[in-house]
Amino acid sequence: MQSLILDTPTVTSLVRAATAAPSLHNAQPWRFRFLTDSVTFQVRASLDRALPREDPHGRALHMGCAAALLNLRVAAAHAGWLPLTALLPDPYDPRLLATVRLERPLGGLHPEAVPDTEPGPEDLAALAALHPAIRRRHTCRQPFREEPVPVELRAALCQAAGREGARLRFPEPDEAWRLLETSRDAEGRDLAPFTTATTGAPSPNLAVIGTTEDRSVDWLRTGQAMERALLLAAGHGLTAVLTCHTPGWHEPHAPDHPQAMIRFGYAPASPATPRRPTSLVLDIV
Repeated sequence: MQSLILDTPTVTSLVRAATAAPSLHNAQPWRFRFLTDSVTFQVRASLDRALPREDPHGRALHMGCAAALLNLRVAAAHAGWLPLTALLPDPYDPRLLATVRLERPLGGLHPEAVPDTEPGPEDLAALAALHPAIRRRHTCRQPFREEPVPVELRAALCQAAGREGARLRFPEPDEAWRLLETSRDAEGRDLAPFTTATTGAPSPNLAVIGTTEDRSVDWLRTGQAMERALLLAAGHGLTAVLTCHTPGWHEPHAPDHPQAMIRFGYAPASPATPRRPTSLVLDIV
């Protein structure tokens, strides 16, 4: 029988990695509860950290918590655990956004070892490989260099987001213009970081993340897809700036509901923003 015991320092280190995620206004709207008996993390919304004026529907709150969830999965995979994840597992507890039950893979993980809905060996390895980027990923606050992202890396970013159930794509100039013209950044910034400094046109490195529908679970998928792409980008020397305020348009023939915009690129490193002490966001029961 497997030994499924996590000590307090291990639980704390996993949550510390989770809380390195981005969030609107750095609100850090998450709480974590670790259930010792079932070796399960609960990722919960911390409504006292919500921003009702900037985020009236809780979209950004869900995305921020989901980004932390992705980091938690990455840290668990890096530590050799299989993170079995469920989104919105309890319809009677809307603050409970996700659970992550940890299992230790035995004798190497084979494709038949887990259901199709859980990470297989390749995806578990891909998650673990993102771990070093958790500390490297910082929102860009410096001017970008006008340098294109390689085509191969663009494709990898799109694939990374797709693994989390969302679609990341680099829109054509006309669509990019419409996105910028109808978007309002929830943090009150102008959209200059998403444009090319010399022309004011949308950056060719501008990406949009979308989902087929626009529900709470889609916001959670978006947040995980966003963070997975951001970690992959950081691991390849890219930085990024994002806005998670939904663009105010959606055409019937559009391929998805736009949920977030990300401008990838190359820029000097920005300092990390402060994080709340783990003791304030983690309960172990």
